[in-house]
Amino acid sequence: MRAGIVVSAHPGVEDLAVRAEELGLHSFWVNDTPMVHGDPFVALSLCAKATSRIRLGIGVTSPALRSAPAAASGLASLNALAPGRIICGVGTGNTARRTLGMRPTPAAGLENFTAALQDLCAGGSTEYREGDRVSDIRFLHTGAHVNTTDPIAFVVAALGPKAAAVAGRRGTGLISFGLLDPTAWHALHDARRDAAQDTPRDPDSHTDSFVVTSLHILDEDEDPHGDAAVDATGHLVLSLLAFAADTAAERTAFAEQLGPEEREAVQRLLDRRGTTATAPDRHTKLYPNYLGRIAPQDRDLVLPSLMNTLALVGTRDDLLARIATLEQAGIDELLIQPVIDPPTEMAQLAKLLT
Repeated sequence: MRAGIVVSAHPGVEDLAVRAEELGLHSFWVNDTPMVHGDPFVALSLCAKATSRIRLGIGVTSPALRSAPAAASGLASLNALAPGRIICGVGTGNTARRTLGMRPTPAAGLENFTAALQDLCAGGSTEYREGDRVSDIRFLHTGAHVNTTDPIAFVVAALGPKAAAVAGRRGTGLISFGLLDPTAWHALHDARRDAAQDTPRDPDSHTDSFVVTSLHILDEDEDPHGDAAVDATGHLVLSLLAFAADTAAERTAFAEQLGPEEREAVQRLLDRRGTTATAPDRHTKLYPNYLGRIAPQDRDLVLPSLMNTLALVGTRDDLLARIATLEQAGIDELLIQPVIDPPTEMAQLAKLLT
């Protein structure tokens, strides 16, 4: 299985991209959560100039965050700096929108946005709408400004069949966060395949599947839920608990799947942050330091059950066996989101998989 890295945008991110390339990793992704992290287009511009081989990904953008012409301009500009190395993840904005106190984009909006980006980034035209006004748009000057010749790969962020079906109709790959259940991946791939049956396939389309998680390789006799493992995986667990707390009042299918211990952790998180599941400003209390290093006082919230669900923790042999199962379920690339010591965690991933 191929391996890659996901990070937040910050000064010096290009040094991590260089190191990832030196280690032989396949891709380097930057989050697009505007009010939490830095800008991925700025960060990846630096990475594009500092590297020559590694694929560079936006993970992921959304129609509720960026207009199609603005996002396409950013992507095609990156493609001019790193021809043929750009991957664009698109999603409903389930996290990035919620950090603004807003709801995600419906699947129909995601599909229209993806189609527009694909058309524009391939040098074609697309329909652009603002209210009741509609016009056809395309890049009016390419040359050295943007690159619409080399293909840009697109992947759709999915946790369920609706988004996977968008990927099928648009001929894109899939990306999912913390989804390590092979059965769930089989279902996503089935939904994508079913939706693609009546859609002409672009021979240049990319349909790889990526999963974002965290990795901790246990030393001999190390506790799989001890301090080191909690540090390496806690940001994923806290991100899930924040989402569960933010959506608790919506009674989503996700929230209904949580067990008693997880629901109690969600309530503790709300109490600790001084907010409620219905407070209109809860996003300002739940998402600070999102996907960052967990605070010592929050370590008790990193439940073993959630660590086991969202992250890869185990001995080298255990991890290789689990990764092989994911590969059999159709995963092409494992993306790790390191927060404690990114260079060391990248080296561990490279040693494990490359």
